[in-house]
Amino acid sequence: MEQPCVTDIVISGAGMVGVALACALAPSGVRIKLLEQRAGTLQAWLDETAAALAPDHYAPRVSALNLASVQLLKSVSAWDGVQGRRAEAYTDMDVWDGEGSGRIHFSADALHEECLGYIVENPVILAALQEQLPQHDNVELVTGVKLEQVSAPAADGNRELLLSDGRLVQTRMLVGADGAESLTRRLAGVAATEWDYGHHAIVTTVRTERPHAHTCWQRFTEDGPLALLPLSADDERSLSIVWSTSPLHAAELMALDDAAFCAELGRAFEYRLGAVESCDTRHSIPLRQRHAHRYVEAGLALVGDAAHTIHPLAGQGVNLGFMDAAALAEVLLEAIARGEHWSSEAVLRRFQRQRRSANLTMAATMEGFRRLFAPQPPLVRLLRSCGMNLTDRLEPLKQHLVLQAMGLSGERPALARRPTI
Repeated sequence: MEQPCVTDIVISGAGMVGVALACALAPSGVRIKLLEQRAGTLQAWLDETAAALAPDHYAPRVSALNLASVQLLKSVSAWDGVQGRRAEAYTDMDVWDGEGSGRIHFSADALHEECLGYIVENPVILAALQEQLPQHDNVELVTGVKLEQVSAPAADGNRELLLSDGRLVQTRMLVGADGAESLTRRLAGVAATEWDYGHHAIVTTVRTERPHAHTCWQRFTEDGPLALLPLSADDERSLSIVWSTSPLHAAELMALDDAAFCAELGRAFEYRLGAVESCDTRHSIPLRQRHAHRYVEAGLALVGDAAHTIHPLAGQGVNLGFMDAAALAEVLLEAIARGEHWSSEAVLRRFQRQRRSANLTMAATMEGFRRLFAPQPPLVRLLRSCGMNLTDRLEPLKQHLVLQAMGLSGERPALARRPTI
């Protein structure tokens, strides 16, 4: 029988969160295998991303990175790679109630910050992280494979993995970073609670009549939130949209030709940036909330979408995933430095205690917002608008809210904290 390959950590999933975790753990010297179902070589992936980043073409999926996530990317030496490709710093956020008169405006100037965050295409973030992998001799990227079997933990916590190419791998720890439909979570027998939001998100790139003014725009409607996000300082009329609406309405919008869709989008957005002049290929994505019943057990941890998914209305999904990666890295690095049994459930529960409550709080907040802006009686709509306008005038409350969204308040992992001067 074939002898298993022995390693310290296997990370299943070489997406943004999985690669960030590998880069964060690499300085410890532990042996890391990073598994990715996608076939090909790292250089081919980087070349493909470079070819796709044309000045007039943007990826349909983007992330609103808060400043804590930016700091994590700086900590793993990936931020220069992001900025060297394409990233748009947004300085303002304009949020309003499409069924009422409520409005809140957030500004970086009020906080004495250069910006509130960055809108970055997902392939840009991933490429900037991936190009750091060759800098670490103890990280091996294995492509074109997936997990087939995951053993229960042995007495020492070790697990044996069967890969789709027939290889056996023995590891002290398995990390699931393989997305919302996590194979790792299922093979490990970790249950998750999930439900359908009753929304589909239409994402694409559009070009508007007027410039975006480095502002993230969001209108809440009774069908769902509509966000327009600036994509480039050099191209001030291109924006990414995330339009969350009912499955029926989404199907109707997807069936329109480009001109009719742009006209419908312009009306829905109240022409805040003038007419919508063009749109790229549209994608419709069903939205579901999931939360794993536990993030850890002996020799196992789940991070990012493998552990939790939330509604994209506040753009916090990838930020939560990056904070998972930063927190798990912090817990493991500290345990390794102390000579502890770092893959034990007792150690890994420190990570779970840090992140599960924060992620559940964010999920509950997003669900509350979604329900608040669902169809409501006239009196509730009036109170909702009054509450938004009052919040806009209460600067201390408004600053508290925006600092949380920026990742500048509350407990943060060391890798996501700004250096103290």
